[in-house]
Amino acid sequence: MGGLFVAATTVTGRFAPSPTGALHVGNLRTALASWCAAVCGGGRWLVRMEDLDPVTSSREHERRQLDDLARLGLRSDGEVVRQSERFDLYRGAIERLRADDMVYPCYCTRREIREAAAAPHGDGLPDGAYPGTCRDLGPGQRRAHEREGRRAALRLRTHGERYTFADLVLGEVTGAVDDVVLQRNDGVPAYNLAVVVDDHLQGVDQVVRGDDLAPSTPRQLHLHHLLGFAPPAYAHVPLVVGPDGIRLAKRHGAVTLDDLAAHGTTDLQVLRLLAGSLGVSTPGEITPDEIAARFDVASIPRQPWRFDPSVDLPR
Repeated sequence: MGGLFVAATTVTGRFAPSPTGALHVGNLRTALASWCAAVCGGGRWLVRMEDLDPVTSSREHERRQLDDLARLGLRSDGEVVRQSERFDLYRGAIERLRADDMVYPCYCTRREIREAAAAPHGDGLPDGAYPGTCRDLGPGQRRAHEREGRRAALRLRTHGERYTFADLVLGEVTGAVDDVVLQRNDGVPAYNLAVVVDDHLQGVDQVVRGDDLAPSTPRQLHLHHLLGFAPPAYAHVPLVVGPDGIRLAKRHGAVTLDDLAAHGTTDLQVLRLLAGSLGVSTPGEITPDEIAARFDVASIPRQPWRFDPSVDLPR
C-alpha cells in the first residue's frame, strides 16, 4: 500500500487549480499525486476552483479542467467549491484579524511594490516579500494618499515570525513571514488568506501541490495560527519542466490532453506516463485505483521532471 498519509483517521485532500486555461501535463501530474495521496489514505479528494480573479477566470475553463481530470479518472468526492462565491467568508476572517490590530492599509503602487520586492531580502523571507513600507503611516499620510486617488490594499501586520514544517517530499522547511496581502486594492480577497480559510472550512488536512508554493507555506501557517485553525500536512511535489529546463508551458508544444490526443497519445498512456514520473511502476494496462495502491511519497523523485513531448510520448 502507499506510504503517504496512511493514518487511521479519514483524510481529506484537495486539488485547487485556477480556471484560467487548460490543464497541462504539469498540472495533471500534481492532480494525480494529490488524488493518490487522498485515496491511499482511505480519504476524500476535493476539487476547488481558485477563481478569485474575475478577469482571467471563466466557467468555460473550469468545465474543461474538470473534464480533463475526469478523463484520467479523477473526480471530486464533493461539490466543486468556487472561491469567487466565498468572498464574505474571507472578509469575515479579515475582520477577525483587524479586531486584533493585525491589519493595515497599503497604498503602494504595483511599481513601488515591484521595486521594493526586487531588493535583497534577508532572514529567509520569500521572493517578493513586502518590506512594510506602509505599516506605520500616520492618519495624515493615509489621507494624502487617498486624496491622490490611491486605493488601499489590506496587509497582515507581522513581527518577524518564522515557521518550520516537515514537508513529506522536501523534508524540513523553514521560512519567515512578511506582511502578506489579505485583500487587493480592488476589494478582491488575496490567495494566501482564501486558501487558509477554505482548507479549514472544507476540512482539508493534507495538501499535495507544486513545490513552487512551498515558500508561501510559512505565510499560510501563520494565518492558520492567528485564526485558530489546525494546519494541514504538506507535500510539495517538484514541478515539471520542458526540454529546455524551464517550467512547462504552452510554448513547449503538446502539453494538454487535447494536444497529446492530436498526436495520437491516449488518455491512458498519459496516465501511465504521469504515474511513472511519480515513481509508480505501471506494467501493462493500469487503472487510477491501481496507481493509488502503489503510490508512495518516498518514490517521488526529488528533482523536477523533464518532459519532452518528442521523446517521452508513446510512439
